[in-house]
Amino acid sequence: MKLVSAVIKPFKLDDVRAALSEIGVQGMTVTEVKGFGRQKGHTELYRGAEYTVDFLPKVKVEVALAEDQLDSAVEAISKAANTGKVGDGKIFVTTLDNAIRIRTGEAGADAL
Repeated sequence: MKLVSAVIKPFKLDDVRAALSEIGVQGMTVTEVKGFGRQKGHTELYRGAEYTVDFLPKVKVEVALAEDQLDSAVEAISKAANTGKVGDGKIFVTTLDNAIRIRTGEAGADAL
């Protein structure tokens, strides 16, 4: 099992959700987060004063998958979240040792 965590631009969330649904991914967790990467934020003008916005709003999408779905899920997220501009985000893949469904007690891939 794998855990795919993608940090993307907020307005791309619906596209990513739809792309994952098309390939059969059944559940996901979405969290509003803030951060920056290579772009290191940006400057804005507010009431005549310029200030730096260090942390940009992002959305973190987490999906637990069986290994056979991994490549198609990463590809779906990459295509759906891509704008071609700086700050599109990143995808992280980690090994998931176990998952347990609280309601039934199912474990492993059956819990997904």
